[in-house]
Amino acid sequence: MAPIAVDDTQPLPIDPRIKDVATPRKDTLNLPAPARERLTKAGIDLSRGYPYRPARPLYLQDAFEIRNEPWVHDDAGARAARTDQSKSSLLNAATKVTHLTGHIGTEIEGLQLKDLTNQQRDELALLIAERSVVFFRDQDLTPQQQKELGEHYGKIEVHPQVPQVPGVPGVTVIWPALQATEKAANFRNPGGASRWHTDLVHENQPAGVTHLHNDTIPTIGGDTLWASGYAAYEKLSPAFRKMIDGKKAIYKSAHTYLDKNDPNSGPKHIERIHPIVRVHPATGWRALWVNRAFTKKIVGLDQAESDVILNYLFDVFEKNIDIQVRFRWTPRTSALWDNRITIHNASWDYEGGEPRHGTRVTSLAEKPYYDENAPSRRQALGLEDLE
Repeated sequence: MAPIAVDDTQPLPIDPRIKDVATPRKDTLNLPAPARERLTKAGIDLSRGYPYRPARPLYLQDAFEIRNEPWVHDDAGARAARTDQSKSSLLNAATKVTHLTGHIGTEIEGLQLKDLTNQQRDELALLIAERSVVFFRDQDLTPQQQKELGEHYGKIEVHPQVPQVPGVPGVTVIWPALQATEKAANFRNPGGASRWHTDLVHENQPAGVTHLHNDTIPTIGGDTLWASGYAAYEKLSPAFRKMIDGKKAIYKSAHTYLDKNDPNSGPKHIERIHPIVRVHPATGWRALWVNRAFTKKIVGLDQAESDVILNYLFDVFEKNIDIQVRFRWTPRTSALWDNRITIHNASWDYEGGEPRHGTRVTSLAEKPYYDENAPSRRQALGLEDLE
């Protein structure tokens, strides 16, 4: 579907079938100074209000059809794996490469994301596939450049219910203070993305690489945590792995819609069925792919049976700190992570006392698949514990 131009005066749907139920508004919150400076420098028109809001779909059926037609995903990391698994073009250009934990997280210094060659972009995708999340500090990056990099990694997701940068559809605004005006947040019920989750699991072809660039961060707090799906799978006993390998689950959307055929039944989520253990196309390794926020039920089991298994799998992800990384942001930092092999959680411990603002681009990837011949990461690297 060809991108739809942004109207100067009214919000537009991302699909012509969507009935607009959004209320046009100009947000009046004070945009943090670093964010305003970055956006103004990038030529973003803030005169008609910020952020831009696309038209919101009313009906489940309309929302379900967005990006419902399959497409062929050419994975950048898989391209790099076929040409140079050492990632020499990327890593030799960096001044420093630091692995933050044994299982997940790498920080690269001395490179600007906007200046990467296509070969370096592919190799970065492979590094992300291997290390799950990669960080770059001190980035001079416009929303337009962020989107252009995201397009290299897949089809850009344009969300029908999420605020975006004016004139740059697909660049989502991550501004917890704005979210708090729509859904109240407090210490006991934190705001923002402060729960373990994976992005866009309800899509027919869910998220691959997500790139969050934070231009404004609080002086204390506001860290983000990621957990490794490779390592979570490897925490399971071989017998338990065999029990869940090949199983599928129902994954739901974050937002709800009315059923066009039964509007009185109340709001409903988009739901799709995907495998709970998936294989990454670049590494060929198995990863556990469930999350507490949006994985609803294992197909073929009663809800009570499914709850027992899923709650255990959620705990494996969330309670094993050795398979997690916690990152302390600084201004003008980018994090790029792979939603196919991670869950993440944004800490709201600053409680809205200081501003936090960033922009995010999510590249959609392949339809999740399971391969019974695929190894775990530890098996592939010769690290599997003796049984």
